[in-house]
Amino acid sequence: MANNPGAKKAIRKIARRTEVNKARRSRVRTFVRKFEEALSAGDVAVAKTAFVEAQSELMRAVSKGVVHKNTGARKVSRLAAALKKLAVA
Repeated sequence: MANNPGAKKAIRKIARRTEVNKARRSRVRTFVRKFEEALSAGDVAVAKTAFVEAQSELMRAVSKGVVHKNTGARKVSRLAAALKKLAVA
């Protein structure tokens, strides 16, 4: 258990940061889910707008340090490939 003031403050900061990061991660998942729902519906126009929003949210999470840069890039790449596959079909 934290026994000095600095360690106690660190615990408080970590708890606040964890809450913020959890909210950001949840937000990313929401936008990705909206994109995947648009894909399954087969609506290209809606899927394109959902892709732009999901990409933006993923890159914001990367810039905030919630998601690693390569993870964000990989997820965006896979979403783009799925969108391209839908557009071709």
